[in-house]
Amino acid sequence: AKSGRFIVPRSPSLLLYPICCVCACVRMRVIVAAGNAFCQAARLHMTLQNKLDSATSFVDAGNAYKKADPQEAINCLNQAIDIYTDMGRFTIAAKHHITIAEIYESELVDIEKGIAHYEQAADYYKGEESNSSANKCLLKVGHYSAQLEQYPKAIEIYEQVAMSTMDNPLLKYNAKEYFFKASLCHFIVDELNAKLAIEKYEEMFPAFSDSRELKLLKKLLEAHEEQNSEAFTEAVKEFDSVSRLDQWLTTMLLRIKKTIQGDAGDLK
Repeated sequence: AKSGRFIVPRSPSLLLYPICCVCACVRMRVIVAAGNAFCQAARLHMTLQNKLDSATSFVDAGNAYKKADPQEAINCLNQAIDIYTDMGRFTIAAKHHITIAEIYESELVDIEKGIAHYEQAADYYKGEESNSSANKCLLKVGHYSAQLEQYPKAIEIYEQVAMSTMDNPLLKYNAKEYFFKASLCHFIVDELNAKLAIEKYEEMFPAFSDSRELKLLKKLLEAHEEQNSEAFTEAVKEFDSVSRLDQWLTTMLLRIKKTIQGDAGDLK
Protein backbone atom coordinates (compact mmCIF):
# COMPACT_ATOMS: atom_id res chain seq x y z
CA ALA A 1 0.00 0.00 0.00
CA LYS A 2 1.20 3.52 -0.80
CA SER A 3 1.16 6.48 1.58
CA GLY A 4 2.25 9.65 -0.25
CA ARG A 5 5.73 9.12 -1.66
CA PHE A 6 6.54 6.25 0.73
CA ILE A 7 5.72 2.57 0.32
CA VAL A 8 4.40 1.10 3.57
CA PRO A 9 4.92 -2.70 3.75
CA ARG A 10 1.84 -4.73 4.68
CA SER A 11 3.83 -6.92 7.11
CA PRO A 12 6.85 -5.03 8.49
CA SER A 13 7.77 -8.08 10.60
CA LEU A 14 8.54 -10.03 7.42
CA LEU A 15 11.22 -7.50 6.50
CA LEU A 16 12.78 -7.81 9.95
CA TYR A 17 12.95 -11.63 9.81
CA PRO A 18 16.12 -11.88 7.66
CA ILE A 19 17.76 -9.17 9.75
CA CYS A 20 17.00 -11.13 12.95
CA CYS A 21 18.49 -14.28 11.40
CA VAL A 22 21.66 -12.41 10.45
CA CYS A 23 21.92 -10.92 13.94
CA ALA A 24 21.53 -14.36 15.53
CA CYS A 25 24.24 -15.83 13.28
CA VAL A 26 26.60 -12.95 14.05
CA ARG A 27 25.91 -13.34 17.77
CA MET A 28 26.67 -17.08 17.61
CA ARG A 29 29.94 -16.40 15.80
CA VAL A 30 30.93 -13.86 18.43
CA ILE A 31 30.12 -16.35 21.21
CA VAL A 32 32.15 -19.12 19.56
CA ALA A 33 35.05 -16.72 18.94
CA ALA A 34 35.00 -15.73 22.61
CA GLY A 35 35.00 -19.40 23.65
CA ASN A 36 37.92 -20.12 21.33
CA ALA A 37 39.88 -17.18 22.74
CA PHE A 38 39.34 -18.33 26.32
CA CYS A 39 40.43 -21.86 25.35
CA GLN A 40 43.64 -20.54 23.83
CA ALA A 41 44.28 -18.49 26.95
CA ALA A 42 43.69 -21.57 29.12
CA ARG A 43 46.24 -23.60 27.15
CA LEU A 44 48.80 -20.82 27.31
CA HIS A 45 48.35 -20.55 31.08
CA MET A 46 48.79 -24.31 31.39
CA THR A 47 52.02 -24.14 29.36
CA LEU A 48 53.25 -21.51 31.81
CA GLN A 49 52.15 -23.70 34.76
CA ASN A 50 49.55 -21.14 35.84
CA LYS A 51 46.99 -23.79 36.84
CA LEU A 52 44.47 -21.53 38.53
CA ASP A 53 44.42 -19.07 35.63
CA SER A 54 44.11 -21.97 33.20
CA ALA A 55 41.11 -23.39 35.08
CA THR A 56 39.47 -19.96 35.23
CA SER A 57 39.88 -19.52 31.48
CA PHE A 58 38.43 -22.97 30.78
CA VAL A 59 35.40 -22.03 32.90
CA ASP A 60 35.04 -18.75 30.99
CA ALA A 61 35.23 -20.72 27.74
CA GLY A 62 32.58 -23.14 28.97
CA ASN A 63 30.25 -20.31 29.93
CA ALA A 64 30.76 -18.70 26.51
CA TYR A 65 30.03 -21.93 24.63
CA LYS A 66 26.91 -22.89 26.61
CA LYS A 67 24.26 -21.83 24.08
CA ALA A 68 26.31 -22.04 20.89
CA ASP A 69 28.03 -25.39 21.44
CA PRO A 70 26.89 -27.23 24.63
CA GLN A 71 29.18 -30.21 24.07
CA GLU A 72 32.24 -27.96 23.75
CA ALA A 73 31.10 -26.16 26.90
CA ILE A 74 31.12 -29.52 28.71
CA ASN A 75 34.59 -30.35 27.35
CA CYS A 76 35.98 -27.05 28.67
CA LEU A 77 34.32 -27.41 32.06
CA ASN A 78 35.66 -30.97 32.39
CA GLN A 79 39.17 -29.67 31.79
CA ALA A 80 38.64 -27.04 34.47
CA ILE A 81 37.35 -29.74 36.85
CA ASP A 82 40.48 -31.85 36.26
CA ILE A 83 42.65 -28.90 37.25
CA TYR A 84 40.59 -28.03 40.33
CA THR A 85 40.55 -31.63 41.59
CA ASP A 86 44.31 -31.88 40.99
CA MET A 87 44.67 -28.77 43.18
CA GLY A 88 42.37 -30.24 45.85
CA ARG A 89 39.63 -27.66 45.28
CA PHE A 90 36.75 -30.11 45.34
CA THR A 91 34.00 -27.64 46.26
CA ILE A 92 34.69 -25.59 43.12
CA ALA A 93 34.90 -28.80 41.06
CA ALA A 94 31.49 -29.85 42.44
CA LYS A 95 29.98 -26.53 41.38
CA HIS A 96 31.13 -27.09 37.79
CA HIS A 97 29.85 -30.68 37.80
CA ILE A 98 26.43 -29.18 38.58
CA THR A 99 26.79 -26.78 35.65
CA ILE A 100 27.53 -29.72 33.35
CA ALA A 101 24.55 -31.64 34.75
CA GLU A 102 22.31 -28.65 34.02
CA ILE A 103 23.60 -28.50 30.42
CA TYR A 104 22.73 -32.17 30.00
CA GLU A 105 19.28 -31.44 31.48
CA SER A 106 18.33 -28.41 29.44
CA GLU A 107 20.46 -28.35 26.29
CA LEU A 108 21.41 -31.93 25.42
CA VAL A 109 18.55 -33.73 27.22
CA ASP A 110 20.70 -36.65 28.36
CA ILE A 111 19.39 -37.32 31.85
CA GLU A 112 21.61 -40.35 32.54
CA LYS A 113 24.75 -38.25 32.04
CA GLY A 114 23.23 -35.43 34.06
CA ILE A 115 22.64 -37.87 36.94
CA ALA A 116 26.29 -38.97 36.82
CA HIS A 117 27.49 -35.39 37.25
CA TYR A 118 25.05 -34.67 40.09
CA GLU A 119 26.34 -37.81 41.82
CA GLN A 120 29.95 -36.72 41.41
CA ALA A 121 29.13 -33.27 42.74
CA ALA A 122 27.42 -34.85 45.77
CA ASP A 123 30.50 -37.00 46.47
CA TYR A 124 32.78 -33.97 46.39
CA TYR A 125 30.48 -31.96 48.65
CA LYS A 126 30.30 -34.83 51.12
CA GLY A 127 34.08 -35.03 51.18
CA GLU A 128 34.17 -31.34 52.08
CA GLU A 129 31.38 -31.85 54.68
CA SER A 130 29.01 -29.58 52.74
CA ASN A 131 26.08 -31.85 53.52
CA SER A 132 23.35 -29.40 52.54
CA SER A 133 24.86 -28.93 49.07
CA ALA A 134 25.38 -32.68 48.76
CA ASN A 135 21.72 -33.33 49.61
CA LYS A 136 20.54 -30.88 46.94
CA CYS A 137 22.50 -32.84 44.33
CA LEU A 138 21.25 -36.18 45.67
CA LEU A 139 17.64 -35.00 45.49
CA LYS A 140 18.18 -34.29 41.80
CA VAL A 141 19.50 -37.82 41.40
CA GLY A 142 16.50 -39.25 43.26
CA HIS A 143 14.09 -37.18 41.21
CA TYR A 144 15.45 -38.37 37.86
CA SER A 145 16.07 -41.95 39.01
CA ALA A 146 12.38 -42.31 39.87
CA GLN A 147 11.39 -40.80 36.53
CA LEU A 148 13.62 -43.37 34.80
CA GLU A 149 11.94 -46.11 36.90
CA GLN A 150 15.12 -46.81 38.88
CA TYR A 151 13.06 -47.05 42.04
CA PRO A 152 15.51 -48.83 44.42
CA LYS A 153 18.08 -46.11 43.74
CA ALA A 154 15.52 -43.34 44.25
CA ILE A 155 14.28 -44.92 47.50
CA GLU A 156 17.81 -45.20 48.89
CA ILE A 157 18.48 -41.53 48.13
CA TYR A 158 15.21 -40.20 49.56
CA GLU A 159 15.67 -42.24 52.73
CA GLN A 160 19.27 -41.08 53.07
CA VAL A 161 18.38 -37.39 52.68
CA ALA A 162 15.35 -37.71 54.98
CA MET A 163 17.46 -39.26 57.74
CA SER A 164 20.12 -36.58 57.39
CA THR A 165 17.55 -33.78 57.75
CA MET A 166 15.06 -35.11 60.32
CA ASP A 167 17.30 -34.21 63.28
CA ASN A 168 18.07 -30.74 61.98
CA PRO A 169 15.71 -28.15 63.53
CA LEU A 170 15.85 -26.01 60.37
CA LEU A 171 15.38 -28.84 57.88
CA LYS A 172 13.34 -31.52 59.65
CA TYR A 173 10.08 -30.19 58.16
CA ASN A 174 11.35 -31.38 54.76
CA ALA A 175 11.97 -34.94 55.98
CA LYS A 176 8.30 -35.88 55.66
CA GLU A 177 8.38 -34.88 51.99
CA TYR A 178 11.34 -37.18 51.33
CA PHE A 179 9.77 -40.09 53.24
CA PHE A 180 6.59 -39.46 51.23
CA LYS A 181 8.48 -39.67 47.93
CA ALA A 182 10.30 -42.81 49.05
CA SER A 183 6.92 -44.33 49.98
CA LEU A 184 5.51 -43.59 46.53
CA CYS A 185 8.49 -45.29 44.90
CA HIS A 186 7.93 -48.32 47.16
CA PHE A 187 4.22 -48.25 46.26
CA ILE A 188 4.96 -48.42 42.52
CA VAL A 189 7.13 -51.48 43.07
CA ASP A 190 4.82 -53.31 45.47
CA GLU A 191 1.89 -52.46 47.77
CA LEU A 192 3.27 -54.55 50.65
CA ASN A 193 6.66 -52.84 50.33
CA ALA A 194 4.91 -49.51 50.75
CA LYS A 195 3.06 -50.62 53.90
CA LEU A 196 6.24 -51.90 55.53
CA ALA A 197 8.20 -48.79 54.54
CA ILE A 198 5.54 -46.46 55.95
CA GLU A 199 5.57 -48.30 59.29
CA LYS A 200 9.36 -47.96 59.39
CA TYR A 201 9.24 -44.23 58.56
CA GLU A 202 6.63 -43.56 61.26
CA GLU A 203 8.83 -45.26 63.83
CA MET A 204 11.94 -43.40 62.68
CA PHE A 205 10.24 -40.00 62.38
CA PRO A 206 7.11 -39.65 64.57
CA ALA A 207 6.24 -36.29 62.98
CA PHE A 208 5.52 -38.19 59.77
CA SER A 209 2.53 -39.84 61.49
CA ASP A 210 0.56 -36.59 61.66
CA SER A 211 1.40 -35.40 58.16
CA ARG A 212 -1.07 -34.90 55.33
CA GLU A 213 1.28 -36.94 53.17
CA LEU A 214 0.89 -40.02 55.36
CA LYS A 215 -2.88 -39.62 55.49
CA LEU A 216 -2.92 -39.55 51.70
CA LEU A 217 -0.72 -42.64 51.50
CA LYS A 218 -3.04 -44.61 53.78
CA LYS A 219 -6.09 -43.62 51.72
CA LEU A 220 -4.29 -44.61 48.53
CA LEU A 221 -3.25 -47.95 49.99
CA GLU A 222 -6.83 -48.67 51.05
CA ALA A 223 -8.18 -47.70 47.62
CA HIS A 224 -5.53 -49.78 45.89
CA GLU A 225 -6.22 -52.80 48.08
CA GLU A 226 -9.92 -52.52 47.18
CA GLN A 227 -9.03 -51.84 43.51
CA ASN A 228 -11.19 -48.72 43.77
CA SER A 229 -9.93 -46.20 41.24
CA GLU A 230 -12.61 -43.63 42.13
CA ALA A 231 -11.58 -43.59 45.80
CA PHE A 232 -7.94 -43.29 44.70
CA THR A 233 -8.76 -40.27 42.51
CA GLU A 234 -10.85 -38.59 45.22
CA ALA A 235 -8.01 -38.93 47.75
CA VAL A 236 -5.59 -37.32 45.29
CA LYS A 237 -8.02 -34.50 44.48
CA GLU A 238 -8.55 -33.76 48.17
CA PHE A 239 -4.80 -33.53 48.74
CA ASP A 240 -4.27 -31.44 45.60
CA SER A 241 -6.91 -28.91 46.69
CA VAL A 242 -4.68 -27.93 49.62
CA SER A 243 -1.18 -28.76 48.35
CA ARG A 244 -0.80 -28.56 44.60
CA LEU A 245 0.80 -31.62 43.03
CA ASP A 246 3.88 -30.99 40.93
CA GLN A 247 4.67 -32.89 37.74
CA TRP A 248 6.86 -35.47 39.49
CA LEU A 249 4.20 -36.38 42.05
CA THR A 250 1.52 -36.49 39.37
CA THR A 251 3.64 -38.90 37.31
CA MET A 252 4.27 -41.22 40.27
CA LEU A 253 0.62 -41.24 41.33
CA LEU A 254 -0.48 -42.03 37.79
CA ARG A 255 1.92 -44.98 37.67
CA ILE A 256 0.42 -46.33 40.88
CA LYS A 257 -3.16 -45.75 39.70
CA LYS A 258 -2.52 -47.63 36.46
CA THR A 259 -1.94 -50.80 38.51
CA ILE A 260 -5.61 -50.72 39.55
CA GLN A 261 -7.56 -53.10 37.32
CA GLY A 262 -9.67 -51.41 34.66
CA ASP A 263 -8.27 -47.96 35.41
CA ALA A 264 -8.27 -45.38 32.58
CA GLY A 265 -4.89 -44.05 33.67
CA ASP A 266 -5.62 -40.45 34.71
CA LEU A 267 -6.28 -38.51 37.91
CA LYS A 268 -9.48 -36.77 36.80
